[in-house]
Amino acid sequence: MSIYKINRISEVLEEKGVKNNELVEHLKVKKETVSRWANNKQQPTLNTLNDIARFLDVDIRSLLNESEWMRYK
Repeated sequence: MSIYKINRISEVLEEKGVKNNELVEHLKVKKETVSRWANNKQQPTLNTLNDIARFLDVDIRSLLNESEWMRYK
């Protein structure tokens, strides 16, 4: 079973030069939680995604991959 990459959290963290541990500390969540988000095994809530976007100083949309249906529109 392939995992569809819904979010781009790991890519944006890398682009910004931010380590997972920094996000863990900022959000006060377990490192396993951030790891699951970064690996697309679990998705953060919209509120958490917004917090991540603010922390990284990016538009929330940059944390998400384009939907499949948008590619064919």
